[in-house]
Formats: sequence, structure tokens, C-alpha cells
Amino acid sequence: MNFILIAVIVLGVIALIAALVLYAASKKFAVYEDPRLAQVSELLPGANCGGCGFPGCSGMADALVKGADAGSLDGLNCPVGGAEVMGRVADLLGMAIANGEPKVAVVRCNGSCEHRPKIAEYAGLRTCAAMNACGAGETACGFGCLGCGDCAEACQFGAISINHETGLPQVDDDRCTACGACVKACPRNIIELRKKGPKSRRVYVSCVNKDKGAVAMKACAVSCIGCGKCEKECPFGAITLESNLAYIDPEKCRLCRKCEKVCPKHAIAAVNFPAPRPASPVTADSKAATSATDELKKEETTA
Repeated sequence: MNFILIAVIVLGVIALIAALVLYAASKKFAVYEDPRLAQVSELLPGANCGGCGFPGCSGMADALVKGADAGSLDGLNCPVGGAEVMGRVADLLGMAIANGEPKVAVVRCNGSCEHRPKIAEYAGLRTCAAMNACGAGETACGFGCLGCGDCAEACQFGAISINHETGLPQVDDDRCTACGACVKACPRNIIELRKKGPKSRRVYVSCVNKDKGAVAMKACAVSCIGCGKCEKECPFGAITLESNLAYIDPEKCRLCRKCEKVCPKHAIAAVNFPAPRPASPVTADSKAATSATDELKKEETTA
């Protein structure tokens, strides 16, 4: 009985000493955590998508608190929460934050099944990354969309899907948070984050083919051929031509759509613009009335 009592006492003393050592260590090596970190983390959406450029919402919260201590939150933005969440964070930290213009993912490829027919059959792993590693894919265009849906798999918000009729990704503007996950997932860099634009209207070159005109035309019926007509037509200097490919700068573009009208390959996309009004039919009577009016004006001018 004495042996049991002695063992219990020894174990109790060891436990007490260990507790004292752990307590002393916790006090000596304690890491101070700013209480604002937890408060900011609660305001963030918790998507952990990485669209802000930081490793999850905790990384974003840390950057926001450090930015507030430095006196500026410029360049910090949560694409998922948007202006509403960033406004709450700014109020919490007692800072002002600039409202960034919302962005949306844009698929810069219009090479549908109709315009870019298959010339081969791929039998490997059905992912864009694997197909791209094997070569040009199933079409003659080594730059365009592969259509396996890596971008759709990467999107956590269901904002992008593959259209089975065209074989191309399509983006739902209302669901897209501009997190950039689809941009990172695309091995051919055909997805770009661009300004959403007024009334969700935007103009961009829907092609990334850098081949020369003759080669590009053989690969896809609607590819950019680098003719430069759009660059010459743009009155705002928003279009540049590099490596046989035109690019429209969203910062300079004024949505005049003059470039779209002169593109011989219809490679420029204009999104969410109203349909043009149908021209009123010209009858023989209206032509006669117009001619009579013109004659009267000439007579008045002569008189």
C-alpha cells in the first residue's frame, strides 16, 4: 500500500513541476497577436481563394492590419467580398480605402468547334494541363482553348462552365468574383481579368494566336491575323500590335467599337452592347420624296 501511495505522490510532483515549466515557457515565449486580426478575419468571406494575392483570408487579414499600421490600404482588395466588405474592414481599422473598379474573367478565345475543327483525337488524361503538355491539342491552333475544363474545376463559385456546343468556357458575370483561380488554372493564358465596364460592357480581342496571318487563318476562321486595321482605326490609342496579335488596353478603351467594325476576321468581341436597330425599309415613294426635297434645296440655293 505504501508503494502505491509513494508512486502517486511522485507522479503528482512530476505533473506539478511539468505544469510550472509549461506555464513559465508560455509566458516567456508568448507571441502577441493583434486582436484586430481576428476581427478582420470575421469580416472577410472566408473563401480562401487566393484572389487577393495572399495565402487565404488569414494572410489577407494580416496584410490589412499591417497596412493600417503603415497608414495605407492601397492595393489591398478582396475580390470576393468586394467594396462592401472592404468598406467594413476600412471602418474597423479607421482607414479610408479607394474603391477599385470591379473586374470579371474574360475568355480570350472564340475558336469554337465551328471555327476551329478538330484534326486529331486526344486519348490521354482529360485535363488542359496534360493535353497542353502533349502538344497543340486536338486542333491546329497551339494557342487556343483546349476545352477540358480546368478553369471550371478551379472556380469555387460556379462562375465558369464549358459550353458543350462551342467547346469553350463561358463566364457568368453575376457569379464571377475575379478571384483569378481560372486564370492560374489555364495553361495557355487565354483567361484574363478585365474591368467589368459600365453596364458590364467591354471590348477585347478574343484571340491569343501569335502566328502569322496565313498560319493563323488555317488554324482558326476567327483568329487575329495581325493586320493592324484596328490599331489604325482606334482614335484613343488603346490598341497595340505585338507578335502578330492585337491587344486592347482596358484603361484606354472608350468602347466606341470602331475596331470591331474594321476587323476582317471578327476577332474582336463586344459584350453586352444593345443590338443595332434594323434599318427602316426604303420605298419608291420615300426615294421620290427625298429626290424632290434635294431638288428644292438646290433651287433655293441657286436663287
